[in-house]
Amino acid sequence: MFGYINVNGSQLSEENKAVYQSYYCGLCRRLKEFCGKKGQVLLNYDMTFLVVLLTGLYEPETTCDEFTCMIHPMKKRTERDNEIEEYAAQMNVLLAYFNLIDDWKDDRDYTKKTIASLFEKDYLRVKENYPRQTAAVEHYIEKLSEYEREKQSNIDLAAGVTGEMLGEIFAWKQDEWYDELKTLGFYLGKFIYLMDAYEDFGKDEKKDSYNPLRYLKVEDEKEFETLCRLMMTSMMSECAKSFERLPILLHADILRNILYSGVWSKYEYIQLKKKKRKKT
Repeated sequence: MFGYINVNGSQLSEENKAVYQSYYCGLCRRLKEFCGKKGQVLLNYDMTFLVVLLTGLYEPETTCDEFTCMIHPMKKRTERDNEIEEYAAQMNVLLAYFNLIDDWKDDRDYTKKTIASLFEKDYLRVKENYPRQTAAVEHYIEKLSEYEREKQSNIDLAAGVTGEMLGEIFAWKQDEWYDELKTLGFYLGKFIYLMDAYEDFGKDEKKDSYNPLRYLKVEDEKEFETLCRLMMTSMMSECAKSFERLPILLHADILRNILYSGVWSKYEYIQLKKKKRKKT
């Protein structure tokens, strides 16, 4: 599920790249604070987007500090820190924990099961701090497992549970922005589900594993590709509409870069791989 919400670095100014990286570093350090060094292996750009989005909307008091990174010790790094970083770190742990559990159930990968057990106590702390968000993720895992067992062919239904879950994650507070943030997260979640299914389509077909895209009634590969692109574009269109309704000025350029371009980076990468395979 992770790895689809990133910036398009080629279309981002150096200044905005530095700002974005500072939030990424801040999230890394909050993960370490929350669950130790092991938490830093969970770091991803998806939750960095959430930090930038909520910071842009709520504009909380944010500090900016330099520090020495053990991975990049030759040059001082900059981190931005605020209360949203702490929230995103806990959501990062929550999602990663269930992602590991889901991988264990799907593939019986004992490595994933062992790693998940290392984060069980941290997950329980997140559950205590954020019961609404945790309940949404637990429901998502339950429904997704149900759909996989019954081989649910309704793509909208299957993608919808991811949307509902991410909507609750994006809705940090139950305030005046709750509904709009939930809507934004809902359509982004559906896009992520579709993109993940699209990326795994070939692998799932070979393994005869569940993938709702396998039930599409299409005439040929070209029609399949067109339909997949249309579905994902539709989801991002609704997501972008929701974003534009939010009164965000701070970091708006970074957020638009991600929503209008960055989220398509994996899709473009998949297309390049397909072209290379056809040439060989």
